[in-house]
Amino acid sequence: MIEGWFIYAAILGMGLVTYASRLAGYMLLNGKTVSGRMKTALEAVPPAILTAVIAPTVFLQGPAEMIAGALTLVSAILKLPLLVTIGVGVASVALLRTVL
Repeated sequence: MIEGWFIYAAILGMGLVTYASRLAGYMLLNGKTVSGRMKTALEAVPPAILTAVIAPTVFLQGPAEMIAGALTLVSAILKLPLLVTIGVGVASVALLRTVL
């Protein structure tokens, strides 16, 4: 079994790395105006990271999760409000797990 201190050290380490990456981005762009292609690229980073984290889980679970992921993606593409998109995902996976 993994020791308790190791888990806390891992969580602390991940938090520090996350904070350091945010701080580095702030320090690099401090006082600079971001526009054009750079702004577009930076705006694409959060959805790309979120997709990279969620996609393996969606595709490795089963058919209910894959269909629910597709429905959630469609609601996001239609630019529905975030709460509605989350609701579509949660409701569809719950319903599809029951049906399938």
